Amino acid sequence: METLINDFSPGLFVVQTILLLGLIFLLVKFAWKPILTSLNEREEGIKGALDAAEKARAEMQNLQADNDKLLKEARAEREAMLKEAREIKEKMIADSKEQAKVEGDKMLKQAQAAIESEKKAAVADIKNQVAELSVEIAEKVLKEQLSNKDQQLKLVESMLGDVKLN
Repeated sequence: METLINDFSPGLFVVQTILLLGLIFLLVKFAWKPILTSLNEREEGIKGALDAAEKARAEMQNLQADNDKLLKEARAEREAMLKEAREIKEKMIADSKEQAKVEGDKMLKQAQAAIESEKKAAVADIKNQVAELSVEIAEKVLKEQLSNKDQQLKLVESMLGDVKLN
């Protein structure tokens, strides 16, 4: 430290101080403002980028929430449509079954009515045939019996005997 004090030159010190102050003055006058301006611009740019990133993140969250909401709505709507389609299908099947049953019953009644009318017609036809055969047989029997006079008289007398007067 002693050598430092011995080698000290006050003139050199003043010149170096003036030079340092001049250099500081020049730096402040010409370089300090542009440096501070660029630092401030850079700081503003970084803040803007961070704000934009935060806004983008918030917007992405909102979009994701909207997408989830739309997806839930679409699923609910799809489920409602499927349920409605199932109900329509079941109703159509039930209606078709009911209509088929009604048509089947109607056809069955028509068939039964047709069978009944055919049966009545067949019975009437059989009665007519039986009546015709009976008349033919009676005619043949009467011809046979009426061909002989003695037998004719016996028949008339027996019939008269069967008839009772009131």
